[in-house]
Amino acid sequence: MIRIKEELFKQCLHYVEECINTAQLAIEDARSSANDDTKSSAGDKFETGREMMQQEIDRNRKQLEEAKKMRLALEQIENHQVSEIIHSGSLVITNFGKFYISISRGQIQVDGINYFAISAVSPIGLKLMRQKIGYQFDFNGKPIVIESIF
Repeated sequence: MIRIKEELFKQCLHYVEECINTAQLAIEDARSSANDDTKSSAGDKFETGREMMQQEIDRNRKQLEEAKKMRLALEQIENHQVSEIIHSGSLVITNFGKFYISISRGQIQVDGINYFAISAVSPIGLKLMRQKIGYQFDFNGKPIVIESIF
């Protein structure tokens, strides 16, 4: 299971790095477009274009900050630590699915098996955190049982 956890971690990190790179490129492109925009005789059109570019930069800055927060969360995970209690970095097997407590990445496939990378502060992550094998709870009207923790 350590190998699976390492692969899940690697895919999460790759996802975060892609998010960071995409946001940085979008910010650079928007800045370049705003700087290349020459003032025409239609002043309002120029100002509207610059404002739209600024909004684009702001939106991408927010995405960049979120991606950096995800990277920080991943950096704090110790994949080799196995515990009887669920924590960040745990791989949790339930009757409902397999969850890697890390970042909100969604479904990841490893060796043909689906896992869900979820944040510890996601709705199901909050239910799982600090629990042990055998713990039962309802989630969206479905009974969930923790079967194993790695």
